Amino acid sequence: MIQTGRLNLSSSNPVATQGGSTSTFTQVTFPTAFPDGSEVIVVPFVQTFNGADTPGLRIADVTTVGFKIRINEIHINGKVTSDGTHTSETVGWIASTV
Repeated sequence: MIQTGRLNLSSSNPVATQGGSTSTFTQVTFPTAFPDGSEVIVVPFVQTFNGADTPGLRIADVTTVGFKIRINEIHINGKVTSDGTHTSETVGWIASTV
């Protein structure tokens, strides 16, 4: 089973640096839930170039019914960090069972 979708995503928060902290993520719900017990993978891609800073994407909490996602600009070992804010970009995604 394969599903696709897209959403407009932006960030008004600082760069997320704490693993597991998903309070600034956006919840995405699949159009149709995958069967219970399925292992689901999600692959996102930025479809636009609206902001000058690189809009890295982070995904968390992938389940059979959806996942969480956020734009998380560059953060390299605490030495290089963007401010985290980013204009709206269109993000496409594809989800499938493994």
